[in-house]
This record gives sequence, structure tokens and C-alpha cells, in this order.
Amino acid sequence: MNIRPLSDRVLIKRLEAEETTKSGILLSGASKEKPQEAEVVAVGPGKVEDGKLIEMEVTVGDKILFSKYSGSEIKYDGIEYIILKQEEILAIIEK
Repeated sequence: MNIRPLSDRVLIKRLEAEETTKSGILLSGASKEKPQEAEVVAVGPGKVEDGKLIEMEVTVGDKILFSKYSGSEIKYDGIEYIILKQEEILAIIEK
């Protein structure tokens, strides 16, 4: 990976959308909703506040939930990513 987020930013890759609904209906590409789940690909060093480093709560490989309109979408080497601040992450998915 050649992208290194700065400060308290996180680089994520959206997880694939479901192809069918819970009732078994097959969805076309246009009707699929973008998933709000993603995998953390890279993490910045943390944010300095009042002279203290606030460490990141997420690590590479974590599965997370984020809001629909957060972050900035980018495309790098043909792959779509989102860069967002750690505070825009809603939760870490633990299984």
C-alpha cells in the first residue's frame, strides 16, 4: 500500500454489497445500496491535541461501520477507497 493517511485519518475499503435481499430477491447493480461496512486498510499516526498524542482506536484489518456521507472517496490503482477522520467511524464490528 502506498497511501499513508495523516493525523487521525483512516483509509478504508468498502465491503461488497449484498446481491440478494433477506427474502431472496436478486438485486440489480443500480438498486444495490452502498454498504456502510468497510475494512480498515491504513491508519494515520493519531492526532496531537494540547501537546499530547491521541492514539488511534482502529487498526489495519478492523471491520467498521461509518455513515453514508462521511469521508472523501478516492480511486487509486483502479480501486475505490474512502479517507475519513477517526471521529466519523461509528463502530468497530467485533465477531
